[in-house]
Amino acid sequence: MRALVVGGGGREHAIASEIHRAEAALVVASPNANPGIDRLAAATLRTDVTEASGIVEFAREQEVDLAILGPEAALAAGVADALRAAEIPVVGPDRAAARIEWSKRFCRELLQKHGVPGNPRFRSVTDLSDLEAATREFPGPFVVKPSGLSSGKGVWVQGKDFQTADEGAAHARALLASPAGRDGLVLEERLDGEEFSQMAFVTDSGVYPMPAVQDYKRALEGNQGGNTGGMGSYSQRDHLLPFLSSAQREVAMDILQQTVAAMRAEGLPYRGILYGGFMLTRDGPKLLEFNARFGDPESLNVLSLYEPGDFGELLMGVATGRVDPVNVRFRLRATVTKYIVPVGYGGQPAGGAILEVDEAAIADQGVRLYFGSVDLAGAGRVRLTTSRSLGLVGEASAIHEAHRRVESALAFVQGDFYVRHDIGSRDDIAARVEHMRSLLAPGAKASPLPLSVSPPDASPASHGTSAQVLTD
Repeated sequence: MRALVVGGGGREHAIASEIHRAEAALVVASPNANPGIDRLAAATLRTDVTEASGIVEFAREQEVDLAILGPEAALAAGVADALRAAEIPVVGPDRAAARIEWSKRFCRELLQKHGVPGNPRFRSVTDLSDLEAATREFPGPFVVKPSGLSSGKGVWVQGKDFQTADEGAAHARALLASPAGRDGLVLEERLDGEEFSQMAFVTDSGVYPMPAVQDYKRALEGNQGGNTGGMGSYSQRDHLLPFLSSAQREVAMDILQQTVAAMRAEGLPYRGILYGGFMLTRDGPKLLEFNARFGDPESLNVLSLYEPGDFGELLMGVATGRVDPVNVRFRLRATVTKYIVPVGYGGQPAGGAILEVDEAAIADQGVRLYFGSVDLAGAGRVRLTTSRSLGLVGEASAIHEAHRRVESALAFVQGDFYVRHDIGSRDDIAARVEHMRSLLAPGAKASPLPLSVSPPDASPASHGTSAQVLTD
C-alpha cells in the first residue's frame, strides 16, 4: 500500500509512524517540513493543506492507494471531495458531512432536529439583532463560540474568560464584527463537570470506539490561562478515565451513533473519524463539539496504543466503508502526552528558540517523541515556531507512572520552552475525581464514579481491544 498523509503536525507524525510501522509506503503533503514525518516519507509536497487540486495531482503522480486527511481546514476546503472524485479512497468525510465540525450552528441544529441526546441549551446568533434576545435567554453562566473553525481556541467561557453577561455580550458583538464571526456564533449554557474526548472510526458497517482521553486545553498549570489547541492529554489503561464509568462512556458512544444516523437521514453519509468532545455532568455526558478528524493531542495517546496489526488495512476499511473489527485493537496501557511549546503559547508565543533534543535518551525513558511545528536547526537541534512543537508520550500500567516517564524524558530537551507539568499527575487527577464526586449530590442522575484514581496494576491481560461495534 502507498498512503498519502495530508498535514505536518504532531497528529500527522503519529499517523505517519503507524503507517510506516505497518510497512506501507508513505508520502506527505504539508506546508511545513516536519522532521519526524520527512524521515519516513518517500516523497513530499510543500503545499497548503487546502490546495485540493495540487494535492490530487501529487496523489496521482505518486500512485497512492489511500489518503488520510489530518487538519480540519483540509476537510472544510473539500480536499476529501476532490480526492474521491479522482477515485482515491480517503479517511475523512466530504465537505458537506464535515460541516458537523466547521459549523457549530449546523451541529447543534442537527442534534435538536433529530432529538439526539446530550445537546445543551443553545441559541444561534447570525447578526446583532439576534444577540440581545440570545443573551436574555441565558441569565445564568454561558459560553460564546464562533460557529466556524477556530483551531480549538475560540471558545469564551463565563467565569474564566469573562465574568458578567454584559462582558460576554460585548465579546459576542466584537466577534460578530470580526472575520472570526463571519459564520455567526453560538451561545450555549455553561456546563459544569469534567471534559473528555471519545473518538471513533465511522464506516457503513458500524461505529468503532477508540480509548477515551482527557485533553488539557488551558495554557497554564491549574487550568489557567488562554484556550489552546491542547497542551497534552492522558488515557487510562482500561480505556475509560478515572472519573468516567463504562456506562457513562456508553452514553457518549450512543450520542455518536445517533448523530451518524441523523446525518445519514439528512443525506450526509459519514465515513472517517468522528471525535466527540464531551462534558461529564451530574446529568451524564453532554456534547461540547464534534470534530471530523483525529484529535491533537488525543491521537498521540491513542495511536501510540494501537495493537500491532495492519493499520493500513484498518484505514482502508474506514475509507471504503467496511472495517474488520479484528483490526480495531488497542493495548491495555495508560498514556500521558505533554506538548513542549514556545514561551507565551496561549497568548503571545515567542518563536525562534533553539532546543537540543536527545531522541535516543528520550526513547530510553520509554517515551515516544512526535514532532510538531518545528524547523531543523542542525543535528539534534530544532527551532521553535509559534505553535506546538514536540509531543512526548509516556506509556505505563498506570497514569501517574506514564506521567513520571514523560517528566524524566524532559531532562533530555534543553532550551527555552514551556510545558504543563501537571498533566496526568496524581494531584491533578485526584482533584478531577473529587470535582465529579462533589457534583453528584444525592439523587443525581449520573452513574456512580469509579473509586480509584488509577486502575490496579495487576491485570490478567497485557493487551486488549476497544472494538465494540455499534451498528445501526
